[in-house]
Amino acid sequence: MVFGASSSSSKGMTSIDKRNDGNNNFVAERNLSALIVDDDLIVRRIHTTLLTKLGVKTQGVENGKKAVDLFQSGDFFDLVIMDMEMPVMDGPEATKQLRAMGIGSMIVGVTSRNLESEKQAFMGAGLNDCYVKPLTVDDMIAILNKLNNN
Repeated sequence: MVFGASSSSSKGMTSIDKRNDGNNNFVAERNLSALIVDDDLIVRRIHTTLLTKLGVKTQGVENGKKAVDLFQSGDFFDLVIMDMEMPVMDGPEATKQLRAMGIGSMIVGVTSRNLESEKQAFMGAGLNDCYVKPLTVDDMIAILNKLNNN
C-alpha cells in the first residue's frame, strides 16, 4: 500500500499531508513511536502498517496489561492506540493506570462499536480521543497532526 499526498485539506491537515519522502509517501515530521494495543491481530497489523507507512516506529501488544508493563519497564511511546475491549486488562483500565503513572503520551481509544455512551465512558478513563476501528489513513493522519502540533 502506498498513500499519496493530497493537495486538498478538507480535514484541516497541515503537517503530515504536506510532506513526502520523494516517492509521494507521507512521512512524520519527527521520529515518533506508537504502541498498538489490541487483542485482534488483524487490526494490530492494519494499524501497524498504516503508521509504518506514515513514518512511525510501532510496536504491538495484545492487552492492556502488557501495555502498562512496557511503560513500567521504562519504554516510552509518543502515541498509544488503545482498544476498548481486551482480555486480561481492557482499554479503560489500562488507560487509567497509565494516566495514574503520569504517562502523558497521546492515548487514542478504538472501539468496534459506535455507541456514544461507551465512547464517552472510555474518554473518561483519560483518552485524548476515540475512534471506531479500524482506523483509516485519514484518521491516522489527523491523529499524527494533533500529535505533531502538541
